[in-house]
Amino acid sequence: MSERVIRQACVEDIEALCALILEHGPNPWNHLPEVEVRQHLRGIAASTTLAVLAEEQGQLLGFVSYRLTQDFAAHQPAARAGQVHGYICEAVVHRDCAGRGLGAHLLTEAVQDFWRLGVCDVYIDRHEENAASAGMMRKAGFTELLTYADPARRPNGSRRSTLCCQRVRQ
Repeated sequence: MSERVIRQACVEDIEALCALILEHGPNPWNHLPEVEVRQHLRGIAASTTLAVLAEEQGQLLGFVSYRLTQDFAAHQPAARAGQVHGYICEAVVHRDCAGRGLGAHLLTEAVQDFWRLGVCDVYIDRHEENAASAGMMRKAGFTELLTYADPARRPNGSRRSTLCCQRVRQ
């Protein structure tokens, strides 16, 4: 019986992460321009991007990438105004593993990593109509903050994004 391994991604994983997201990530709801995706994941080498991955028998099953940011300062609680917070950038699971809770598990691992880093607020966004992502985010403990027009990133459907957040456990 093989064992599923959850671990931090390293430089040697970058190409496999790119291949997985570019093959299994595209759908009408996702904004995945290849150049930007590759640039983002190359940030693992510089520690500007963090990622947690799942693998089994050497096969990459999924990953979540994330980073520290201040991009969501307008949504920070007043008591933490100006503090660095977290942003979940990408979450992708191999098609054969979809719907089994792996994405939510990886999101939870990323959030726990943020907590270990002292980050109190973690943000993630999705296409408003992406029901699979919405379910994964809810299962991992995220709550919706707002929905807004985002036509540059969301050319399909409602063309709107929903921003979600998880706050540190008090």
